[in-house]
Amino acid sequence: MADDTAGGSRTEPLDKFSPDMIATFASSFGPAAAAYSRHRPDYPVNAVRWALQPALDAGLGADDRTLDVLDLGAGTGKLSAVTAGLGHRVTAVEPDARMLAELREYAPGVSALQGGAEEIPLPDGSVDAVLVGQAFHWFDPDRALPEIARVLRPGGALGALWNTDDDRVDWVAGLGRSLSSRLGFLTWSKERTIVSHPALFPVEEGYFPHVQRRSAESLVATIATHSHALTREPAERDELFGRVRSYLASRPETAQGEFDLPLITVVQRSVRRGIAGS
Repeated sequence: MADDTAGGSRTEPLDKFSPDMIATFASSFGPAAAAYSRHRPDYPVNAVRWALQPALDAGLGADDRTLDVLDLGAGTGKLSAVTAGLGHRVTAVEPDARMLAELREYAPGVSALQGGAEEIPLPDGSVDAVLVGQAFHWFDPDRALPEIARVLRPGGALGALWNTDDDRVDWVAGLGRSLSSRLGFLTWSKERTIVSHPALFPVEEGYFPHVQRRSAESLVATIATHSHALTREPAERDELFGRVRSYLASRPETAQGEFDLPLITVVQRSVRRGIAGS
């Protein structure tokens, strides 16, 4: 499971679209799994640490501060790899078989299972933290939040992360305008966040600078893995990519060679409360 980042904007909540259109968006990533793995950004270490910190503060994990972490809607394993690199034991759950195959290659030390947020294939109270990278908005919260609460130990952390373009930077804001379309963009917005649940509260939010090294062609390749590009007709997609190339060629920051694409990683976290019957 996956979502859009790099070259979008924060404008279009999913509830603007019909259920059938949302299903089309959500199922569009599998055929592009290899490109997704190659071109999507990873996550900053300090953002992942912040998401996990409540579980460590609650005294969960082994004596060496190693947590059992579920990466839910794990895609090709971008977040799993960063989390495992911090020394935690990671189980990745992903519904798309093609994304899961890429994950097993990208993060071979991670336990990988096929499944979804609405029916997590793990026992009750089996993990110290649940992380979700670029995917929480695809979940049905009425079904997913009770499942997340079920698999979390009391005191455990739920953290949702989104990589978003830093549109405070002038050329990045201009890129977003050049991408405007009838479909809009499915990047992070205030409408697409963790909602309160009796067993998961409060919800806190943090912002972490991030960067991805890109060229004009590799940035186009990144945009090509977004649902709004994957679901277009070929001619419309080619026109979009042509606009992006023309825009990047017009800007001194991006006209020649490689450049840094500035990102902001938005993190929301909440804590599993030990409520009877929850």
